[in-house]
Amino acid sequence: MRNWINIPRVEGRASRQAHADLPDGTFEHEIGREGFFGPAAHIHHAHAPTGWVRFEGPIRPRAFDTTKFDAVPAGPWSAEALVGNRRCAVRFWRIDAPMDHLARNADGDELLFIHDGAGHLFCDFGHMTYAEGDYILLPRGTMWRLVPEAPTRVLMIEATDSAYKLPDKGIVGPHAIFDPAILAVPVIDEAFDDQRSETETRVAVKRFGEVSTMVFPYNPLDAVGWHGDLAPVKVNWRDIRPLMSHRYHLPPSAHTTFVGERFVVCTFVPRPIESDPGALKVPFFHSNVDYDEFIFYHRGSFFSRDNIHPGMISLHPAGFAHGPHPKAFAIGQKAARKETDEVAVMIDTRDPLEVQAGAARVEWTGYVDSWRTPPAATNEAAE
Repeated sequence: MRNWINIPRVEGRASRQAHADLPDGTFEHEIGREGFFGPAAHIHHAHAPTGWVRFEGPIRPRAFDTTKFDAVPAGPWSAEALVGNRRCAVRFWRIDAPMDHLARNADGDELLFIHDGAGHLFCDFGHMTYAEGDYILLPRGTMWRLVPEAPTRVLMIEATDSAYKLPDKGIVGPHAIFDPAILAVPVIDEAFDDQRSETETRVAVKRFGEVSTMVFPYNPLDAVGWHGDLAPVKVNWRDIRPLMSHRYHLPPSAHTTFVGERFVVCTFVPRPIESDPGALKVPFFHSNVDYDEFIFYHRGSFFSRDNIHPGMISLHPAGFAHGPHPKAFAIGQKAARKETDEVAVMIDTRDPLEVQAGAARVEWTGYVDSWRTPPAATNEAAE
């Protein structure tokens, strides 16, 4: 049995409630353990804790702009690698035409987030349509392929050597945020029957990061039925009903959608902004000291960031305080907006994320400045 050392205290000029009623002229900075699930302290500073003007060394905030990716990879295993570690691999994939082969991930569950596009997914279990904003969770070992009806861009999040699960929703109950009954599964329908064939079919199998190919003299997606409690599932961000509090800015952990091994996937969807006069209106400054934080900006205007557009990505490593840009903070303090319209996907991971080669990147030169494209080597990995 192990317990955190728990010594809640208040020292000096401080608020009695996190994220509310801050002392005049101060900036709140949360230092938390285990993401937002463990003990935390809230320090009130005279200056913004992200007031740095430059940083040196390998650990630094990063950003990527997926709109700079022009290539159309032959399949998901050749998609643009963004970041990864031993528990999680993140890629960005563009597909404009039907896949000419099947894919199978033998390294872990695969989570597809459809950034743009629409079409069909065929797999061992049957057929389902997909559209912008869908999460599609493919259990490890599933054979599948996409048939787009419109050019499709996908954020791929692999749970390496593990499985995705739903978060423990605690006292709010299992039906909060989204009811599991909303999860769609593939069906064996006319579209699935129409794709059956005796045509030679390749299956690209990824195991330990290497791709091998199995060749069948027929299409192995030939199921006539199935039963059990394991299958791909689909949920759209529009099905998510976020937890809200008009008096207190809830931490990102309240928006957890899926849980992997040593990382979580959160979804930020439109919601009313806190209306209590003393409550913070924008994400609080924080040092998430046990987790690296990766955010993919899907749509809307991002009230915590300046100069961000859909398709951009920010990466905040453990050890750096981060929070809203100055313009966003000023607007939030004035409560100029009554609700958010952003949709973003966040990954918090306990193991450091390694920046992969080939990712189109931009850099943040300082707290006061905006993201900018480096003057050279735009499509090369940062050193």
